[in-house]
Amino acid sequence: MKNKVQIPAHWDTSAIPDQTGKNFLITGATSGLGLETAKALAAKNAHVTITARSAEKGEKALKQTGAQEFIELDLADLSSVHKAAKEVTKKYDVVFLNAGIMVPPFAKTVDGFESQMATNHLGHFAFAGLIAKQITGRLVLTSSFAHRMGTLGDGTQKDIEKRIRGIGKYSPWVAYGDSKLANLLFVYELERMRLKNGGFIPVAAHPGWAHTNLFSHDEKINIFAKMGDLFGRIAQSAAQGALPQLCAGTYPGITKSVFIGPEHFELRGHPKITRGKSLAYDAELAANLWQVSQSLTGVTWENSAHA
Repeated sequence: MKNKVQIPAHWDTSAIPDQTGKNFLITGATSGLGLETAKALAAKNAHVTITARSAEKGEKALKQTGAQEFIELDLADLSSVHKAAKEVTKKYDVVFLNAGIMVPPFAKTVDGFESQMATNHLGHFAFAGLIAKQITGRLVLTSSFAHRMGTLGDGTQKDIEKRIRGIGKYSPWVAYGDSKLANLLFVYELERMRLKNGGFIPVAAHPGWAHTNLFSHDEKINIFAKMGDLFGRIAQSAAQGALPQLCAGTYPGITKSVFIGPEHFELRGHPKITRGKSLAYDAELAANLWQVSQSLTGVTWENSAHA
């Protein structure tokens, strides 16, 4: 197959080339996958900028990771997204859209959106759109195997907006699946734009089952959330879970959009090329999501090579 991307077997951080002179930006790098990604890149001499929801968390993460600077960013607040984007003044070789929340109790953001769709998709859509001209190499989105639970309703713009606004019965896992499906639809819509207009390469990755703090909210919603601590004990480490996105951001052989996940049943192991469910490649659904996302955020990507 022409231009086929292949990941070497047993790829890990030892395969990351020296990153001297390269700039990376990682959202949500105060814990979990983002923290491990920042550590690995800093260890390879990269200049790493992280985002944090508070100065206290940001300063702590700088010490933990070796990153050089942080930007305050709350993805669930569009005013914070706009403020943070104004602080992005340098060019970045790779931007990792890593931050996320998972199956919390139902809540709406200050802007009136369901919290998972707002944090995992809308905030990243807006932030990336506002800084698109500063991205020179790749944009890496952290999705999930759980995207397979997402549908985005019937796929019409009206139904997508209802899901984002949290209208109707709330299922935490369906909402999470919707947000992770949205990540993949976003990546592949960007790829369609790249093929037409040029620009950075959008890549998706997922960690499999990794031990992070995504289940750390207080209220346990259902049997899956109640078993989160138990599953966490048998999951792979956050450092191992970060390998797919590190590969997505640094492996030189990536020349187009791909989806990278763990090798063993997509739950654990070294990175490999995988494939999302068929709905993730639906161009009409992606276009509908894009239009709704632009409308709700007010970010149109007009100044991006991907517009």
